[in-house]
Amino acid sequence: QTSFYGRFRHFLDIIDPRTLFVTESRLKEAVQLLEDYKHGTLPPGVTNKELWGAQKIKQAIIHPDTNETIFMPFRMSGTVEPLRTSLLLQVVGLLLPNQTLASTVFWQWLNQSHNACVNYANRNATKPSPTSKFIQGYLGAVISAVSIAVGLNVLIQRANKFTPATRLLIQRFVPFPAVASANICNVVLMRHAELEEGIDVLDNDGNIVGSSRIAAKHALLETALTRVVLPMPILVLPPIIMSILEKTSLLRSRPRMILPVQSLVCLAAFGLALPLAISLFPQMSEVST
Repeated sequence: QTSFYGRFRHFLDIIDPRTLFVTESRLKEAVQLLEDYKHGTLPPGVTNKELWGAQKIKQAIIHPDTNETIFMPFRMSGTVEPLRTSLLLQVVGLLLPNQTLASTVFWQWLNQSHNACVNYANRNATKPSPTSKFIQGYLGAVISAVSIAVGLNVLIQRANKFTPATRLLIQRFVPFPAVASANICNVVLMRHAELEEGIDVLDNDGNIVGSSRIAAKHALLETALTRVVLPMPILVLPPIIMSILEKTSLLRSRPRMILPVQSLVCLAAFGLALPLAISLFPQMSEVST
């Protein structure tokens, strides 16, 4: 994971939707195989391919700090599997044109509810975090997302200088600043305790050597930046692409196809956005002693 490309390939494995269908017995076999490798007691005939397959399963399902199974809809692999989560529906809903106040509030609330659960399930768990922090982060994210989305929509509606077509195009980009700012708020509030107490720091052998607030600041900053980049391709590219596609004769003559086409465009953006965003920084970062 020393290069962006290496991390990108690594996280492509972690978000592989096929890991959602791994059974409990198969997970135990993978974990046991890695333990045997660690202690030099591998059964004869085990190949490197089988070891890497076991590693892929463990990293996609088991939390690295708690060694507990992450609830399926909130795994990174669940984030890109539209049949397992409501994320695709959320993005399509966020990007719908001519939204009412009620629909804006609903889609922002639904999106941030899902984000809060994903953030909590994949949090840094080297130190215990009270449930109250999770609730604060959830409420802060929802309030900030709804406030920004509604506020920007009101400002756009009152902007008399814009033509109706321009106003509609600008409104399609409103979800991005709302979601990005809410994601930052979510991360900061949910993990604020780390800034006060620090997080565990390990040596090259994986031994805990102390607790560091400076390391916590690095982790929080990198996570916040990731949460800004993550929705960018999902909420910026589809409006641009759809504004072009909607002018084609195919969609003009078949308006019912707009929603299915937009869903496919959003799905394609998923495949790009998640590994791109979480590959920006290594999973284990280094800090100066």
